[in-house]
Amino acid sequence: MFAEGCRGSCSEDVINKYNLRKGKDIQTYGLGIKEVWEVPEDTIKPGYIQHTLGWPLQESIMSDTFGGTFLYHMEPNLVLLGMVVGLDYKNPYLNPYKEFQRWKHHPSVSEYLKKGKCISYGARVLNEGGFHAIPKLTFPGGMLLGCSAGFLNSVKIKGTHTAMKSGMLAADATYEKIVNIDENQNKQIEIVEYEKLVMSSWIADELRGIRNTHASFHWGTLAGLIYTAFSCFISKGNEPWTLHNTISDSKKTNLASKCKPINYPSNDGVISFDLLTNLQRSGTSHDHDQPPHLKIKDGMLAVPSTVSITNYAGPEQRFCPAGVYEYTEKDASGKQSLVINAQNCVHCKCCSIKMPNEYIRWTVPEGGEGPNYTTM
Repeated sequence: MFAEGCRGSCSEDVINKYNLRKGKDIQTYGLGIKEVWEVPEDTIKPGYIQHTLGWPLQESIMSDTFGGTFLYHMEPNLVLLGMVVGLDYKNPYLNPYKEFQRWKHHPSVSEYLKKGKCISYGARVLNEGGFHAIPKLTFPGGMLLGCSAGFLNSVKIKGTHTAMKSGMLAADATYEKIVNIDENQNKQIEIVEYEKLVMSSWIADELRGIRNTHASFHWGTLAGLIYTAFSCFISKGNEPWTLHNTISDSKKTNLASKCKPINYPSNDGVISFDLLTNLQRSGTSHDHDQPPHLKIKDGMLAVPSTVSITNYAGPEQRFCPAGVYEYTEKDASGKQSLVINAQNCVHCKCCSIKMPNEYIRWTVPEGGEGPNYTTM
């Protein structure tokens, strides 16, 4: 049972080996960036929830950048806040981390932080393709659970409930099969009943109801909001059409020549922080002599210097929330080389999704090290 979370490396290998996405939409993803703050107890509103859509990701109603933010108050003195940016954004100059830092300076956010201190930082990708992008859930000898299968409700930014339910259904289906197993049978069993249980459960009902939400925002923020209101509250996802996604997030990045660089404000060290300062709060650690777990795929060694930095201005320098990827200054021939700081990696999996030509293969680090989240 594969339950690795979003973009699990083993799960993706299984999906590719058994062609489990045949006839399904291409999965699309979001990058979630999060901080935890300690604040004075007298500023906490227990149970307070703030979700926002708009500035700074959608600076106009015509923006087609999908994303939003969240802010939660937790007793006795914690504020948990973050931003999710759809990785199907077009401008290679967009920097999700800096967008998040800029957002914290909004008065409705900074008022909760100005007397506190940031104690934790982290990042992780999320499935946002929804119902249409769920792969075939079973294969000989195994099955996909939770976010490995893509059960996140991107409207609610919530997937724990569907993951838990999928585990319960997997247990039900597996138990019925193994207690009646033929001991003389020597071939791998595919428990197809699991997918039938999922598709007849409230998991499928919930995801079917928001099946076109993300794709509708490609028409712009205003159109996306109008469509989402119609779909969620009127049609309940039963509209007789489907908004399919047929292009991977990496291929949705525009050429740098067609986009404008984004000038971000400087960090003040109080509300907003530079990336490497925040990275220390993730507790990330990798052994110094550990083999790099971020590998350039076979036959793609030239992609960083001939495609990514040349055509797309090296977007991995900006979308990585851990400062893993950077480019050297131009040499005498005008070439820039990629430097991979694998020791910084917070295991968000973003690079395996958004790289030009998807040239990075994310593998599990030897020794199982990485971020050490405590209050996330």
